This record gives sequence, structure tokens and C-alpha cells, in this order.
Amino acid sequence: MTETFTYTKRLLAATALAAFLLAALPAPVTAAAVAEQKLGACGPGRLCLWPKPDFKGGARSHELATTDIESCVALPPGTSAQSLANRTGRPVTTYQSEECGETGEFETYPGSGTWVPRTPYEVRAFKIWER
Repeated sequence: MTETFTYTKRLLAATALAAFLLAALPAPVTAAAVAEQKLGACGPGRLCLWPKPDFKGGARSHELATTDIESCVALPPGTSAQSLANRTGRPVTTYQSEECGETGEFETYPGSGTWVPRTPYEVRAFKIWER
């Protein structure tokens, strides 16, 4: 009987320790949260621009409601973007030039949910196009 009591006591102690250790673990992370973290958080209907590659730094977000379609939108002077996410549902062209000039580099990205961790040049302006 003493052996059974000792075994039960040890089992209860091990169970309590296991429960304590499990409670101390961080909450599970969903695959969607991991993907968003790697890709950079950007809400639907937005164009998000990060100043550094791999979605690092504070993102600038632009919505269709506050951005003129087919107009050149220059980033603030002295700033640029090196990664982006286009979730506008419309094509977006990014420009190396602050005036959306086609003499420098430019690239058009589809609006179906495009994440670009490293742009081929520093983005200084963009245009959102009609579909």
C-alpha cells in the first residue's frame, strides 16, 4: 500500500509540474500570423511601403479612399521605400523618380495581393491605376 501511495504522490507531482510548464509556454502562433509577420502586415485595400528591405521600419499605408487614381504620389522628401505590399486590388507602378518619371527605374505590381520584400531600387513615388 505504501508503494502505491508513493507512486500516486509522484504521479500527481509530475502532473502538476507538467501543467505548470505548459502554462508557462507562449500561446501557439497560427500559420497566418507567421506568414503575416514574415510578409509584413498590410490590410486589404492598402498599399504599404516600408523604408527598409524585408518589411522593416515603420510602414506607410495608402488607401484608395485618400489617394488619387492615376496620379503621381511622391513620398515625403528624403524618404524612400525598399519593400512593399500591394493589396489595393489595382495595379500599382512604383518609381525610382520622385516625379514618376520613366527615365529612371519603374515597375508595375498586380493588385491581387503582392508582397515584395526587396524592391530592385529605392521607391520614391507611385501611381495606383484603374483596373
